[in-house]
Amino acid sequence: MDPAAAPVSPLGWEHHYARINGLDVHYVEQGQGPLVVLLHGFPHTSFSWRHQIGVIADAGYRVVAPDLRGMGQTSAPTDGSGYGVDAAVGDLVGLLDHLGEEQAVFSGLDFGGMAAYDLAYHHPERMRAVIGLQNPFISVGSVAPSVIERKRGAKRFNHMSYYLDQPEAAAQDYAAHPREILAKIFHALSGTADFTQVWQHPPGTSYREALPQPPPLPWSWMSEWELETYVADYARSGFAGGIGWYLALDDVWEHRKSYTGPSTVPFYFIGSENDIDLAVWHGRDPVNKLSDHHADVRGKRMIDGAGHMLNMECPDEVSEAYVAFLDEAHGR
Repeated sequence: MDPAAAPVSPLGWEHHYARINGLDVHYVEQGQGPLVVLLHGFPHTSFSWRHQIGVIADAGYRVVAPDLRGMGQTSAPTDGSGYGVDAAVGDLVGLLDHLGEEQAVFSGLDFGGMAAYDLAYHHPERMRAVIGLQNPFISVGSVAPSVIERKRGAKRFNHMSYYLDQPEAAAQDYAAHPREILAKIFHALSGTADFTQVWQHPPGTSYREALPQPPPLPWSWMSEWELETYVADYARSGFAGGIGWYLALDDVWEHRKSYTGPSTVPFYFIGSENDIDLAVWHGRDPVNKLSDHHADVRGKRMIDGAGHMLNMECPDEVSEAYVAFLDEAHGR
């Protein structure tokens, strides 16, 4: 491997750039062994896995964490669309092909987790297992997501309807205040905050205005330089790419209606007791319904004391759970 083409970060990662599925994709890599692919959500980047990459690599795995399309240092579709299931699945298959691997264990949070679940339906042969983080399954209702979210947004502020109805205004506002919006979102979704405070605001409020003011940094789980790493990436890329994933929700819903039965890929789950996603967006008692959506549930781990930012808030516990599940999936 050419060292000039793979700069090494102080964290021990190699940074790579590759043309995959029509995009210029940035990913970080560390370790040797069976492949593990970690997929972030919004507004995150591959840096969100900073606590897990080295630990998993040290346990004997090749760890790759890409920036998803439109986020971090990965380019966005030129026409502003292209965030549907076919695009996301194509990115992951293309990444596997680029890496020269037939299979990997995929794990993800938020949009990254959903992309992994879509891959499990389309190409189960490319997956050794899937590890869900916080978001437990794909659930396809009878009503389009835009209808549900706009109905909620008519009564009170709702960030989903805000993105659907004001995507350009949101992207421009975030681009003008990247540090403020990132700090507010990260804090509001953590276990030390109450995300439901945003719902106390009326329709027409911006997300940046609705979010509670975070305490000064450093927090117990994020330092100044860690936040600045996100700010630097999003100040460069803008936020339109991440918001594009929300604008595709109805198209994604239409696509997923074709799925029949539970996923057959071996499944593991890691969640936290205080996650707003588990509490609100996946129905009642979702953790006990995993087998309704995954035919081969191998294990689950619930971790106390964290919110949606689980892999950053409780890094040691999450990393230990990953290694245990990976070892089991590979018969170690």
